[in-house]
Amino acid sequence: MAEDIQAKLEKYRTAPFDARFPNQNQTRNCWSNYVDFHRCQKALEGKGADTAPCEWYRRVYKSLCPMAWVQKWDEQREEGNFPGKI
Repeated sequence: MAEDIQAKLEKYRTAPFDARFPNQNQTRNCWSNYVDFHRCQKALEGKGADTAPCEWYRRVYKSLCPMAWVQKWDEQREEGNFPGKI
């Protein structure tokens, strides 16, 4: 499984089509991948497992989300007032 994830990460260029978000507006896709990345990290770090599988979510949200949004969300997480459930 780890080999599959590594192979996908090496071939990664931009966010692939996601059937959950079929429209042109990718705001929700951006949000979901940002939250999924941090949930994944929290879950795997809590188990003491390798967080490499979470990199997929990070790369997707980095390619979809405006950096201003990411910076704002990071600040909100640090301050403890992030609106998402991580």
